Amino acid sequence: MKKAFFTIALAAFTIFSLSAQVSTEKNKEERKPTPEEKIKMDQKEQQQGNPDPNAPVITFDKMVHDYGDMPQNGDGKCEFKFTNNGKEPLILSNVRSSCGCTIPQWPRQPILPGESETIKVKYDTKRIGIINKTITVYSNASESPVTLRIKGKVLATGESVMPEKQDAGSPVNR
Repeated sequence: MKKAFFTIALAAFTIFSLSAQVSTEKNKEERKPTPEEKIKMDQKEQQQGNPDPNAPVITFDKMVHDYGDMPQNGDGKCEFKFTNNGKEPLILSNVRSSCGCTIPQWPRQPILPGESETIKVKYDTKRIGIINKTITVYSNASESPVTLRIKGKVLATGESVMPEKQDAGSPVNR
């Protein structure tokens, strides 16, 4: 009796497993990608396939800006300088920050080959604490998007940085 029950349970499990795999494969075949998914797939194919040798190439002077320790309500402005090292005009289609407290401004006109421009970023220094935000740059460059980063720490008004204690073996204390 146990063998018969086990055999029937095993057969039912096998049939269920096979039908689940077949229906999953049918769903994959029947489902068509959305227009957004199709655009992303086409872009990936272009990037992986034959890259355009004439495409714009965006090169930044720095990828990270470190504010260090700064006072509350201090100057939260910085700039990221970039150059178009490609053979066609570079067009920045969008520049987004990871938070509403970080506001980027970028050039809307095409940047010709060999020309440089800047992306200006303003961080709202009313917020106290660690800064670790990203700015994503979307363009027609061969490598897009590019992620930039700002970091630092906003100190409360009246707070200051304590000097680090020197080791007894350091040259200052000898």
